[in-house]
Amino acid sequence: MRSASEQTDGPDGAGGAGAGEHPAPEEHAYPDHWEADVVLRDGGTARVRPITADDADRLVSFYEQVSDESKYYRFFAPYPRLSAKDVHRFTHHDFVDRVGLAATVGGEFIATVRYDRIDGRGLPASSPADEAEVAFLVQDAHQGRGVASALLEHIAAVARERGIRRFAAEVLPANTKMIKVFTDAGYTQKRSFEDGSVRLHLDLEPTDRSLAVQRAREQRAEARSVQRLLAPGSVAVVGAGRTPGGVGRTVLRNLRDAGFTGRLYAVNPALDTPAADLDGVPAFPSVAAIGAPVDLAVVAVPAERVPEVVADCGEHGVRGLVVLSAGYAESGTEGRERQRALVRQARSYGMRIIGPNAFGIINTAADVRLNASLAPEMPAAGRIGLFTQSGAIGIALLAGLHRRGAGLSSFISAGNRADVSGNDFLQHWYDDPATDVVLLYLESIGNPRKFTRLARRTAAVKPVVVVKGARHSGSAPPGHRVPVTRIPHATVSALLRQAGVIRVDTVTELVDAGLLLAGQPLPAGPRVAILGNSESLGLLTYDACLTEGLRPQRPLDLTTTATPADFRDALAAALADDSCDAVVVTAIPWVGIEGTTEVLAASLREAVAGSGTAGAAKPVVVVHVEMGGLAEALSAATSTRPAPARTRRPAAAAPTAPETAAAPAPQEAQEAQEAQEAQEAQSAPETQEPQPPAPARNIPAYPAAERAVRALAEAVRYGQWRRQAAEPGRVPEYDSIDEAGAAALIDRVLGERGAGQESRGVTLTADEARELLGRYGIEVRPTLPAPGPDEAVAAAARLGYPVALKTTAPHLRHRPDLGGVRLDLATEEQLRTAYAELTEALGKPAELQPVVQAMVPRGVDTVVRAAIDPAAGAVLSFGLAGAASELLGDTAHRLVPATDRDAAELVRSIRTAPLLFGWRGSAPVDTPALEELLLRVSRLVDDHPEIVSVALEPAVVAPTGVSVLGAVVRLAPAAPTTDLGPRRLPGY
Repeated sequence: MRSASEQTDGPDGAGGAGAGEHPAPEEHAYPDHWEADVVLRDGGTARVRPITADDADRLVSFYEQVSDESKYYRFFAPYPRLSAKDVHRFTHHDFVDRVGLAATVGGEFIATVRYDRIDGRGLPASSPADEAEVAFLVQDAHQGRGVASALLEHIAAVARERGIRRFAAEVLPANTKMIKVFTDAGYTQKRSFEDGSVRLHLDLEPTDRSLAVQRAREQRAEARSVQRLLAPGSVAVVGAGRTPGGVGRTVLRNLRDAGFTGRLYAVNPALDTPAADLDGVPAFPSVAAIGAPVDLAVVAVPAERVPEVVADCGEHGVRGLVVLSAGYAESGTEGRERQRALVRQARSYGMRIIGPNAFGIINTAADVRLNASLAPEMPAAGRIGLFTQSGAIGIALLAGLHRRGAGLSSFISAGNRADVSGNDFLQHWYDDPATDVVLLYLESIGNPRKFTRLARRTAAVKPVVVVKGARHSGSAPPGHRVPVTRIPHATVSALLRQAGVIRVDTVTELVDAGLLLAGQPLPAGPRVAILGNSESLGLLTYDACLTEGLRPQRPLDLTTTATPADFRDALAAALADDSCDAVVVTAIPWVGIEGTTEVLAASLREAVAGSGTAGAAKPVVVVHVEMGGLAEALSAATSTRPAPARTRRPAAAAPTAPETAAAPAPQEAQEAQEAQEAQEAQSAPETQEPQPPAPARNIPAYPAAERAVRALAEAVRYGQWRRQAAEPGRVPEYDSIDEAGAAALIDRVLGERGAGQESRGVTLTADEARELLGRYGIEVRPTLPAPGPDEAVAAAARLGYPVALKTTAPHLRHRPDLGGVRLDLATEEQLRTAYAELTEALGKPAELQPVVQAMVPRGVDTVVRAAIDPAAGAVLSFGLAGAASELLGDTAHRLVPATDRDAAELVRSIRTAPLLFGWRGSAPVDTPALEELLLRVSRLVDDHPEIVSVALEPAVVAPTGVSVLGAVVRLAPAAPTTDLGPRRLPGY
């Protein structure tokens, strides 16, 4: 494809046609915030950065490696080499009207993109012209990796930042790959055929489809990068000592003993010549000496030697690293800089890193059998994916799951997770056919907004269970670069639950919930049948169900004389009973009878297996007291459920376990599928193939009723969330919203008063806040100052009686209990009397800062807030005014943007919600008006990231309508977002 500037002057590294030479660009500061590391379609990484004058040699070398055909497609004519004039022009940009970006691997260009701003005649132009011609060139060896698609996202973001709203591109009809880059991007576009070429015009305003395409590509690329780590064809352990013991030698032995199906090598730089072997594994002094491809390197050398190992790996095509070495960010300032350098070096070669300070990774798939970790035993194969940031917790979880008979699909202990994180593994597990349940132990969340988005999407098809460590310390663990949240732990939990995450408090609860979810179907409701041979244990279970909000039936006491056959028959009857949704079996030992544990386990499994369709939809859990071996017997000869086959992407509403993902498309066909896959990601549930009969289920057993019931309650709540997620709410559109007017007001205020206020922000005046909120249809009742009684009377005359007289001093604001408010003042005499009483009781007018406000209809005083939290993002909050929300913490929260369903749940989820719905004979208030107010505030904050906080207090909700009596709005320059804009890895 060719750009306008090339029609007479030659190529510039892009692809289109045009007119004339640009003047020398004016110097602008180098935009380092445009630099980004991106994951490509094949799972490798590349660095995107602006092209500068120092890149002349790189550009020439890059161009020499492009085929004649690609050059022809780019410039519409043979152009074998670049002239000195071309090189100068293509490496000198003003970063405003002319911009060039390059994708680099190993410091060398693999692709370029550029735009030139043009006017309506297609001639070079400057602002306010808002159109630019864009052109790409991708090295042939890197075509098909999604490089052009990634560059388009980044150059479009740069263009929008510089005031460009449309791209134009000219492409030869035979250049079908480049045409697809544009047409599949999801932007609104026009297409025409002129003078033998295809003319494309793209509107750069993001659309729902462009965002869906971008996120579908992100998921596929990041999932592929994880797959390359988990399923390598060859592994080299760098740092395997010549004598037994040590970290490297231990990992080498673990890989060998697990039966890794690929090629395994040992690397020890101390070897002068290749040794015969180490533990029966071929050994070499370097990766280069191996002389064969290596996909994954496990690095177990001292931190100071890691850079040379990374260089050796990168220069010889290693795709990923597991860095077990310590001495990085967990060790202090010097270690943090060493960690940043490690990530930068690895990414420069297109490699991804697990670690440093990692425990390792495991993949139990029969065709891989990878144990690249310090775990001495390979876990059994199963349906649980486990991610942990702590090696010690990882060991505990592996041991706990093993004792309870649960298997894993994969395990990752990521240490400092400087590069690959839990977000990447959520991308992988989302459509991994080998994983039914995701368990995460997190001490920090590096990109909370992205985590919430990915967790919500994954939770729609399979359970995501999270336990959060370090939640009360107020800081991240050493080595973790994360924003620190300002909101309480309970609020974070509520927001995660809103996203469908099952939030538990301990690793024991993590295992308990994982066992149930991996081995049993989701319950259809909260009704629980209880049966067993101990009345007391049954009553304890009954009480635990009530505590967890379940609806238990009266326990069925089989008496202590019950035989395993009695248990079987009672369980079969409960599974066939339509009046219950789940069954808890309680059991105590038989006195003087040996061998009944195995018989009981077999009887329970027989009842489940013979329960038919109705029973297959009900989970069964067992509570046992001092029955050694029952848990093992129940899990014997069974395994966590395999996923049934599917023909298309799993439906968000499916109440059963997620289906097996379809086989990945061939590389050359993937780009053609991107738009369709993005559309499917947003579409309604699809038809499933008929499911085979339910296989044997692993019945989880618990040593305490409370633990079993808590795990069951989490499954009930998650099942309810899944059903609700099948019909998500919508973000309503309102005709009365003036987004442009609000943006202009924000820009004006920040331009006048925002300089140097990035940390503190700017608080709007009352009039500015009223104007801004009014742009979004939120009316704030005016207040007039009353520094003296005469001014109060004049204000009342303007507003109209009856009025309220209020103090606005900070120590009295929103404290009616201190007597700083006088209501229903209907006459001048009453107003003057109230003014005198107020000043006599509380202080001088200058201290009290009195105001007068017109009375509004009586109702319930509420508080609506929205704020930007560094970790959670934009959060919408609601509660009743006064002690209920302040003293008792009775406040509900939802993530922005809130849907109509979110707003309805927000109003009803506080404990004092009955006051809004006619409690004790009072008149119900106008909750639809309240919900609309919440949605308008959500839209305001979502549309304008410069708004860092909004507080409407009080918002009086009457039987008809809602009145906002006070508003405080704070602004600050918009901070860079971590989950919007083009794809990028966290920066270092």
